[in-house]
Order: sequence, then C-alpha cells, then structure tokens
Amino acid sequence: MNAVPDPLAAASASGTDLLLWVAVPYICLAVFLAGHVWRYRHDQFGWTSRTSQLLEHRWLRWGSPLFHLGAFMVIAGHVGGLVVPASWTEAAGIGEHAYHTTAVWAGSVAGVAMVTGLGMLCARRLLTRRIRLGTDRSDKLLFPLLSATVLLGISATAAHNVFGPGYDYRQSVSVWFRGVFTLQPQPEAMAGAPLLFQLHALTAFLLFAVWPFTRLVHVWSAPIGYLARPYLVYRRRATPAAPASTPAHRSRPASTSRRAV
Repeated sequence: MNAVPDPLAAASASGTDLLLWVAVPYICLAVFLAGHVWRYRHDQFGWTSRTSQLLEHRWLRWGSPLFHLGAFMVIAGHVGGLVVPASWTEAAGIGEHAYHTTAVWAGSVAGVAMVTGLGMLCARRLLTRRIRLGTDRSDKLLFPLLSATVLLGISATAAHNVFGPGYDYRQSVSVWFRGVFTLQPQPEAMAGAPLLFQLHALTAFLLFAVWPFTRLVHVWSAPIGYLARPYLVYRRRATPAAPASTPAHRSRPASTSRRAV
C-alpha cells in the first residue's frame, strides 16, 4: 500500500518563511527570557500592574474581571489547541467534530468576554484624564499590540470556523507551534495557514517580546498562595479597667504659721 503523501513534507520553506516562522519566534522568546531576568534584577520595585483603581473604579469594576476571566479561558483554549496533539484528544474519545464545536463556541464566549473587558479598560484609559496622563510609553505600546492580538484571533476564528467553511489549525499552526518549542521548527506548516492566523501568531510572539518591559510582568506575581493560606485569627484585646476618677477638689491640709520670736 502506498503511503499518503504529507503536504507539509513536500512543501519547501522560502527565505521569508524561515525569517517569519523560525527567526522571529526565537528572537522574541530570547528577548522574553533575557528581559525578565533584566527586569527582575534592575526594576523589582516596578514589578507591578500599576493599578489605577484610586483614580477610577466604576469601569474597572466590570472591565478587569471580564478581561481576566476571558484571558484565562482563551489561554486554556490555546493550550488545548496548540500544545495537545489531535491524536491525544482522539485517544481520549473526543471526536474531531465534537472538539471543534466545543472549541469554537467556548472560544467565542471567552473572546467576547476578553474583548469587552479590554475595550472597557482601554476606554477608561482614554476617557479619564487622570489615567490618560499617567499612561507611560510601555502602556502605549502594550495596549495596541494586545488589542491587535486579541482582535486578530477573534477575526480568524469567526472568518474561518464560525462563518466560513472551517479550518483545522491543528494540522498546521499547532504543528509549527510545537516544533518551535521542541527545537524542530516546521516553517512550511505555518506558511500554508490563512493570513489571519499568520498575523495572529506574529503579533502574539511580538507580545512575548515586549512582555518583560510592560505591566504584564505582574502575571508572575499572582497571589496564588493566598488561596491556600490559613485563615488569620483575630482576637479582641481585653479592655483594661478604667482608672478611678480623681476628685476635682482635694482637701488641702491646714497650713501652719510660725510667728517670729
């Protein structure tokens, strides 16, 4: 029986493909690692999210939970789709149709929540003067790049898997992504992906490159230990007995007078 030819093996990578899908990812990952080391050694006091809750809290009250909850769901979906091979989910009894249906609808809900929260956070930063004046250069780079990454991911999913004929990114994008981290890159796998998926992947790696120089470093300082921390026991201090009140007028001893002899 003749083996079915692998389209990825037959494709050859051009110089542009090697630059975009091999050189750029490794450069971004190197900056990601070295930048975190530099930031931790030279700017520990700046290792914070620089919250602006005291300046405005009404939009932050809804925008921050929506963004973070959506981000956690999106990250979990990316781990399942990019890191876990299709053969593993099939071995677990999850068919291709069931996987993609769940991924599309769960990813859509997570994406809408993340976009809504991010939109509220960007709007409060632009519309609230005190917050806008406190926006530094790293924020001016981070927020547009983060917004572009999120919107490109949503657009790719909507264009190809919600309203389009469907695209199995686990046969191309996932293969390239795992190859980058296993030091066996396959640029030809990503070269054949649709343009929206390619732009989403490039902006994501650029986001990794700027990560250590922005407020995103607070992700590594999340108070996870707080969830398992024992309860603090507060005891009321016993109130000491009030001292006896001193009378306003004390009787003075009778003064004695001496007469000169």
